[in-house]
Amino acid sequence: MKLLAKYIPFLCLVFSAGFMLAQERNDVISTEKRFAVRGSVVESDTNNPIPNVNIEVSGGAYTTTDAFGEFRIEAKKGDELIVRQKDFETVYYIIKNSERIKVEVQPNKMDEYESELFKSRAATQVFKSLIDSAEVYLKKDAKKSIQFVADALKDSKSVKENSEAYEVLGDVYMHWKQYDLAVSNYRISIQNRATNTVKIKLAKAYQLNKNYQESLATYNDIDKTELSNWQLVVLYEGVGDVHQNTKTFDAAIDAYTEGLKVAQKHLITPKVTDLNSKIAQVYDAKGESQKAKGYFNESLKLAKTQNKKRGVEEKIKVADFQNNLSDYSSEIELRKEALEAINEIESDSVFDNESALTPQKQNYKIGNAYALQKDFGQAITYLEKSIEEADDKEDLIVQKDATRKLSEVLRDAGKFDKALVAYQKYVDLVDKVYSKKEQEISQAARFSKDIVSKQNRILSLESDRALSESKYQLNIQQARTQKLIIYSLIGGVLLLLVTAFLMFKYIKQQRLANNLLALKTLRSQMNPHFIFNALNSVNSFIASNDERTANKYLSDFSLLMRAVLENSEEDFIPLEKEIELLELYTKLEHFRFKDKFDYNITVDKNINGSDFVIPPMLLQPYIENAVWHGLRYKKTKGHLNIEITQNKADEIKITITDDGIGREKSKALKTENQQKQNSKGMGNIKKRVSILNAMYKDKVDVFIDDFQNKEDKGTKVIVTLKKD
Repeated sequence: MKLLAKYIPFLCLVFSAGFMLAQERNDVISTEKRFAVRGSVVESDTNNPIPNVNIEVSGGAYTTTDAFGEFRIEAKKGDELIVRQKDFETVYYIIKNSERIKVEVQPNKMDEYESELFKSRAATQVFKSLIDSAEVYLKKDAKKSIQFVADALKDSKSVKENSEAYEVLGDVYMHWKQYDLAVSNYRISIQNRATNTVKIKLAKAYQLNKNYQESLATYNDIDKTELSNWQLVVLYEGVGDVHQNTKTFDAAIDAYTEGLKVAQKHLITPKVTDLNSKIAQVYDAKGESQKAKGYFNESLKLAKTQNKKRGVEEKIKVADFQNNLSDYSSEIELRKEALEAINEIESDSVFDNESALTPQKQNYKIGNAYALQKDFGQAITYLEKSIEEADDKEDLIVQKDATRKLSEVLRDAGKFDKALVAYQKYVDLVDKVYSKKEQEISQAARFSKDIVSKQNRILSLESDRALSESKYQLNIQQARTQKLIIYSLIGGVLLLLVTAFLMFKYIKQQRLANNLLALKTLRSQMNPHFIFNALNSVNSFIASNDERTANKYLSDFSLLMRAVLENSEEDFIPLEKEIELLELYTKLEHFRFKDKFDYNITVDKNINGSDFVIPPMLLQPYIENAVWHGLRYKKTKGHLNIEITQNKADEIKITITDDGIGREKSKALKTENQQKQNSKGMGNIKKRVSILNAMYKDKVDVFIDDFQNKEDKGTKVIVTLKKD
């Protein structure tokens, strides 16, 4: 700091080379939305960082520059940035967007190393420009944003820059709801350089990925005394969110209340509104309606003082609360007010169909409230508006729900002909929704595959960087060993041994990676195969106009799908979870073919389900084959038995038997009708078992034979599973 005493006491405010790219953000940043502003304070002649400079934003946020002269602070458009330090005059600057700000302290004269320093600074500016570009495209184009981060990593010159790049990569995955990848990249960022900002983001990513204990541990690991007021509020809010997700409501209220105290003390108005609203929601979930009502009234009053969009969001939350209380008049009044505001702000904002702030959803809910009041005329008017708007905006979900509700209202109003027409339209919309869902599943699978591919390339880039560094060190070692022949020979032998060991280890790891990739691919093929079979079942119910049966089937199917998707990334899951999946799946199959078979699932009481693990969905294809290719074609009602026994301390046996038509008749029937292809599920299972046995030394054994010596021979499948 002694050098600063010689400097002229005035500052020049400049922006990074990526400023022009960052201007594109102005189209999407709301005037009230808070964002991170990055910047640095440096000596203009040497570009040396100036640490411990006071950085403040009007409204309460405060921080200082770190050892690298850099800072990051939360602000919103229109806030005043104040830069203070005893060795130069205070700088005041109005924030316009999430630009990267650079404050340069100018000396009396330039020194002789200017050109070299300029080159170094230019290289840094390239990195910052690429990071700025990645942030610009973060919400627009995930692939392009990830590519900018990859390019930035190539130009990264320090662990600090590595940390920043992986943080932005984590932000990309967070926005696109790839929470597991966000967790991985935030952790890499922290490994390079730990900051409280990234720790808070990591804790949030853990929460959204349902790693609740990891989220709480990360929040608790943060030193609260190092946080700005805004960060402290965000931390308490995050802890409250985790407790609310885990239904520990008292702990959630305590955390939200602590955050509310800090926000009120430091006049952080947006968070005061949010936390009042969240406390109200927790009390509502606890069934304490009066307390919830008090907090909702406060949040609604505060939201009205903010921008219109925030006010509308809170009105909709309170309207939902009024609906739960059956106070339909208050609900209708709030939703009408919200609808007027939505129509006003819709020209300036873009709401996708997933948002609650769409006219079609609010008209639908108003119509539903009128229907609950038996005011069928008003209900019909608003439901028809909802259907028309949903049709214009291609919102099939709302259009379907509103059409169904309209049919019910018309029926209750005694207009049976119109009710029948509306119901027929509803049935047609259901078909369109299922068709659209299939397309969305396919698109989501392709998107996820592309994202994972790009992430793997980035990790490969990091591996190449490490390999290049290793080669550089090897060349230095070789240059030194040339001076000493004896040491050269010894070093060469050691190098060959190390290289051989590394190659062996690399080949082993590569084989493991290939096996894991193959398992993941096979699992990803199982899910669509299973989903499409289930959807065919739903379609048959709908085709027969059995809506109630279809709804019940869908309800059970959704439970099964949730469990399947939660376990889809695991090589093994506890046996007790697989048994739950089997019970759900067999229940669904029996639901459709009640007249074809009965089933029984028997589990040895001596088996501890948590002691054994099993590949997820390993047994489902065998049960599927038993039902679809054996029992379904049996002339009399058949039986399906699933028995799990333990003959040895480290081994269990799972026996699946059916008295269906048998494998030979099933194959002959397929060939004769030429209607179906061979089961993909069975082929996938054989490959999975083969790979798993190669990786875990014969952990799973499968034996298939005829079940009995009768006309309907049936099939017996014995799966032997060994403990780790």
